[in-house]
Amino acid sequence: MKHKNTLLSPVFTNSAPKSQLPSQTNARGVLSMPLMILVVDDDLGTRLSISDYLELSGYSVITANDGQEALLMVEEYHPDLIVTDIVMPRMNGYELVRRVRQQPKFRLLPVILLTARTKTQERILGYQSGCDLYLPKPFELEELAAAIRNLLERSQIIQSEYRFSEQENLGNSQSTKPMTAQPSQMTKVQKSPMISDLTSREQEVLELLTHGLSNAEMGHQLHLSARTVEKYVSNLLRKTATSNRAELVRFAMKHGLVE
Repeated sequence: MKHKNTLLSPVFTNSAPKSQLPSQTNARGVLSMPLMILVVDDDLGTRLSISDYLELSGYSVITANDGQEALLMVEEYHPDLIVTDIVMPRMNGYELVRRVRQQPKFRLLPVILLTARTKTQERILGYQSGCDLYLPKPFELEELAAAIRNLLERSQIIQSEYRFSEQENLGNSQSTKPMTAQPSQMTKVQKSPMISDLTSREQEVLELLTHGLSNAEMGHQLHLSARTVEKYVSNLLRKTATSNRAELVRFAMKHGLVE
């Protein structure tokens, strides 16, 4: 029988007050349904501790026993964030994240991996699979809630920027349709001058990064090692003055660095 470290201090009195409950805002700025979180763990105690705490914090929570069940729930419910264990029957957390990231509509879906594994190589494997945060057990539920809040805020900013960019591009294409502008002029409107500062390889890595691919997956497509891909990602972070991949993707979409 598998034994897992228990969660530390599941204190429910730290839940968010009702006036600050996390929720989505639609295109008109009107609050809609609470944000939905999918909690995946084959240990019932862990699953209930996390889901109860998050529900008291104002989130809508759905749960799954393993990665295979979770994958079906992602397709059906389109959660706003996933919290998943790694060691599970049928499909582990690494494979779940990899399968989720293969679908374009979920390439920016925030994912937190929970595990008692603390070796460096195992953490690297988690990030290479496409997770946003690796949280070792045991952990404070309050820390998990803070991480979730941070990732959701960034995710909503990125999604809103992406929607705004799409609407802006659509408006530009419609307004310039009757005109006979030169292709070079059209390109200057849609492309950022920063593209000239990126190498062709960095541009390729950035494009794949916005599709949610891991270092290993990008390396496979570009015939590079995962370590080499990570160097290109580091160069992109430095050139764009961003601190992580989520910010980099947001920056790329906002400034027209990707198609």
